[in-house]
Amino acid sequence: MNLTRDEARARAELLNVESYDVTLDLTRGAKVFGSRTVVTFTATAGGSTFIDAVTDTVRSVTLNGTALDPDEVSDGVRIQLPELTEHNVLEIDADALYMNTGEGLHRFVDPVDNEVYLYSQFEVPDSRRMFAVFEQPDLKAAFRFTVTAPSHWDVISNSPTPAPQHVGSTDDGGAAATWAFEPTPRISSYITALIAGPYQSVRSELTSSDGRTIPLGVFARKSLMEYMDAENIFTLTRQGFEFYEKQFGTPYPFAKYDQLFVPEFNAGAMENAGAVTFLENYVFRSRPTDAMVERRAITVLHELAHMWFGDLVTMRWWNDLWLNESFAEFMSTLAAAEATEYTHAWTTFASMEKSWAYRQDQLPSTHPITAEIKDLEDVQVNFDGITYAKGASVLRQLVAWVGQEEFMAGVREYFGKHAWANTELADLLGELEVSSGRDLKDWSAKWLETAGVNTLRPEISTDDGGAITSFAILQSAPEGYPTIRPHRLAVGFYNLDEAGKLVRTHREELDVDGERTEVPQLAGLARPALILLNDDDLAYAKIRLDEASLAASKAHLKDFTASLPRTLVLASAWDAIRDGETPAREYVELVLNNIAYESDSSVVLVLLRQLATTLTFYVNPDDRKRLTIAAADRLWELAGEAAAGSDSQLQFAKAFAVHAQTEGQLDTVAALLDGSRTLEGLTVDADLRWELLTSLVAGGRLGQAEIDAELERDHTATGQRAAALAQAAIPTAEAKAAAWDAVVVKGDLPNATQQSVIAGFTRVHDTALLEPYAAKYFDAIEDIWNTRTHELSQQIVVGLYPSQLTTQATVDATDAWLEKLADRTPALRRLVLESRDGVVRALKAQAADR
Repeated sequence: MNLTRDEARARAELLNVESYDVTLDLTRGAKVFGSRTVVTFTATAGGSTFIDAVTDTVRSVTLNGTALDPDEVSDGVRIQLPELTEHNVLEIDADALYMNTGEGLHRFVDPVDNEVYLYSQFEVPDSRRMFAVFEQPDLKAAFRFTVTAPSHWDVISNSPTPAPQHVGSTDDGGAAATWAFEPTPRISSYITALIAGPYQSVRSELTSSDGRTIPLGVFARKSLMEYMDAENIFTLTRQGFEFYEKQFGTPYPFAKYDQLFVPEFNAGAMENAGAVTFLENYVFRSRPTDAMVERRAITVLHELAHMWFGDLVTMRWWNDLWLNESFAEFMSTLAAAEATEYTHAWTTFASMEKSWAYRQDQLPSTHPITAEIKDLEDVQVNFDGITYAKGASVLRQLVAWVGQEEFMAGVREYFGKHAWANTELADLLGELEVSSGRDLKDWSAKWLETAGVNTLRPEISTDDGGAITSFAILQSAPEGYPTIRPHRLAVGFYNLDEAGKLVRTHREELDVDGERTEVPQLAGLARPALILLNDDDLAYAKIRLDEASLAASKAHLKDFTASLPRTLVLASAWDAIRDGETPAREYVELVLNNIAYESDSSVVLVLLRQLATTLTFYVNPDDRKRLTIAAADRLWELAGEAAAGSDSQLQFAKAFAVHAQTEGQLDTVAALLDGSRTLEGLTVDADLRWELLTSLVAGGRLGQAEIDAELERDHTATGQRAAALAQAAIPTAEAKAAAWDAVVVKGDLPNATQQSVIAGFTRVHDTALLEPYAAKYFDAIEDIWNTRTHELSQQIVVGLYPSQLTTQATVDATDAWLEKLADRTPALRRLVLESRDGVVRALKAQAADR
């Protein structure tokens, strides 16, 4: 099923695709659907190639009026096409399989009302699971879909939904109808879409910059629609439309814009042209954290940006995948900060995206932003922190380097020249060079073609009166990745004001290049209480504080008046413990002493995640239980001290439940669950009930009977997944064996349920429960990788790696397995190597904590 870049290049040179006419029959039961494809294309006469089609059966293949033997030309994945002429018409009649993995055409049955819901997910190589297609991004075409389905369904695709024509009955006797969509513009196959089922919708519209009326729709399952705050989605969409049309100088390129929240989705969202699909968790049936609401807003803006960058103009091959995702990530944060209520979006970006980027860039699998993508398997594991977060961080640095107005001027030219076509990185950089007047060849070589993250430190001298006599910025590179890069950044001076608040009193923006950059313009100024390199977070680099600034930051972290510099100081502290430079317990103390003063919900969320990681992996194992119990006690205190009904109160209460393990702590969790103890303003709703119950299950207090009772109370898809997690978290050998068997041996769980079971399996207070599975893991994963879909196998390989067994024995077992695997499956090797690095880093941090 793997397509190589060389194969794709040869196929693109051989043929040009004009159109697809795809007819789908969704009335034939739960396993297969009918898929008939007519492709019109030109080719070099006499050549031969193949079309991609993952099928259950192929009934007929007709090329230019000649019937080909399906058994001879089809292997279930590809159909061979011999003896092409200059003008070709190919007809394929097949049955394709519904999926329950979140890939291809995914089928889901709602346990609330037994209604069937379908949605497609095609990035990277899965449109071939729904229809026959030349599946590569540079073979754009017009797609016409005709769909027969139960008549009470709604059917949504890239083109506006037509009126259905009633045509007969389904397999189970219900009425059927056919929807005949108009052809799409010329687009890539991976952004085509089909969403079908009794989805409910809210409709609206907006006026595009060219005067067109653009219909808008927000969709969800019937049983979830009561929780859908569609007006919030419409407001963000209007703000995004206005911002992007102005910045890009190009009207919205499609006829309508639907946003559909679909079940069991693997990603956050997918940029299908005019029919964006979203993770259903973004429909909030219980009170969400403000961080989750903001994440949804950024995701809405991210996918909207793709309508131009990715959909209107598309990369030629997946080595420029990073540019597609990084651009949308950068633009969504810029749009949020400048056009919505989320004016602090760059703080969230620093806390969430950059921490992800720095982590990914320090793994042994790090790669240049412009990674070498030889085949589809390379693409699938490169949906990573380099592609999204480092790329977006480096784009922000590029904007600082060339200027934001100049950057947007270049982007406008890019869209104007390449609409509906395919491009490469050089096409964009060429426009930016013209608009900015900066030569970007050296910049591009150092930033995009090399891997690794630099570290910046200040070197400061002062006189007896405290005035700065010299100031330099020192830049270093990690071993193995020696590139020293140019940076555009700011240096901030912070002092305490009369109210005891830490405020910026001076800012210096400059170009930094080389291992040492003198900053003479700071000489003569009084040394402030705290000096912050990379103030405003323009550059992509780890920073270290000088000793005086570090002491001031620890004493006055809560006193910053702005959230971004506080976040940058915390990020520096996090880097230092992950690098084994400072004891992990100091970070635990820093977080617990200051998190109550943090006003940014996303920063609180990230700090609590990092606190959990520190306690699980980085503190000295001999002290882990004591430190975790103390942290749980402090989190409960913080929940009680937080403002009633506040976001922080909710986050502290959830974190307390995760870490609770003593009898007294579990008593408190139980009292919260049964209502005998309350926190003013804290509503114990359906989702929080599951979190409290799972805490008690993992602590050995509750078991299967209580899980079953809670599922009876919440018999929804969300409840089923929560129950699966809780069941796998039961702290007995029997429960762990059952979870392992369900995921690894049977392997028939839907994607979202499998993810829940893995999360429950690894949720333990006593890691001895996981020890029997380390050897079993290494025995099983290569076969899993070779026999299951990418999404399911990656969940297992990453999720079940014995990372909580942070011992040299785990490293040794991994090394033995890697040696045995050799170079058979590079993508699998990479995932295991990344997991191994987590254990090595944990061992180093634990040594520093001792």
